[in-house]
Amino acid sequence: MLRALVISAFVSGTIAASADAQERKRLGYGRLITNDLIGDGEDRWRTGSVASSRVWGPEWTGIAPTSFGDLLELRLHGEIIAPVSLRNFDADDRRYAGALSLGLHTHVQRGAMQYTMGGDLVVIGPQTGLDSFQRELHDVFGITKPSDAVLGNQIDNAFRPTFVFEAGRILNSGPNSTVRPFVEARAGAETLARIGVDWTYGGLGQGELLVRDPVAGQRYRVIEEAWSGFSFTLGADIGHVEHSEFLPDDRGPALEETRGRVRAGLMWQSESGMSSYAGVTYLSEEFDGQDEGQFVGSVRVNFGF
Repeated sequence: MLRALVISAFVSGTIAASADAQERKRLGYGRLITNDLIGDGEDRWRTGSVASSRVWGPEWTGIAPTSFGDLLELRLHGEIIAPVSLRNFDADDRRYAGALSLGLHTHVQRGAMQYTMGGDLVVIGPQTGLDSFQRELHDVFGITKPSDAVLGNQIDNAFRPTFVFEAGRILNSGPNSTVRPFVEARAGAETLARIGVDWTYGGLGQGELLVRDPVAGQRYRVIEEAWSGFSFTLGADIGHVEHSEFLPDDRGPALEETRGRVRAGLMWQSESGMSSYAGVTYLSEEFDGQDEGQFVGSVRVNFGF
């Protein structure tokens, strides 16, 4: 209840503060698809997700505004979490789960510091329809479908308001190169705190707005600038996990309190505006009994029209 009140107060305050802001217009749209089939070739654990963002605000000047609420991001996310076997239920493996979220976030830059704050309503369980969607999709491609036993033991229906905060600082590390250390906190569907760093070589992110994917930690472009060439990214973070709705205390394996990610990505953009991004992320073990981490791949293609 406290988290819901905090998020409601934030959203109300953001809307009220935005009443005096300059006239808004749509500034950009970004998306990222993440899947372990394009990572380690498996179909398990953090198996697939889609993140997308739409941003409105005053005229973009190459950096976010200095006031909270002036630039607003509508954030959507869908994710499927699965055990190793979709055919046979294993009480020692993590439970199947589907999650959809809708959130409102604001971005601010003051000097070299960048801040993102907002709230998401996370809808969990069979009410999302993601279990049926995966069954139908796998049926089309002739892939093993989640069995009745696996879906019968999935994470229950729930609504979880979730607060998200990130602060990062941009540091120049050489010609056409930046380092951005950051901290992140989440409270709700998953409650955790992270510290990490992202390194970028190339034009990616310069004068642009990037948003962090919650699963892989990859940052995807939402407000884009015109440039051409390649950019390369590396990143890593480590976090302490206090709670996860996807690893409940009353059943299934216990969660690992320490969670780490290591990622790399390659961005290409043509003079015509066509672009592509491909990244890979290593996710450390998230629960007791998970015998190894996993690799997930992230992709985006923009045809420039």
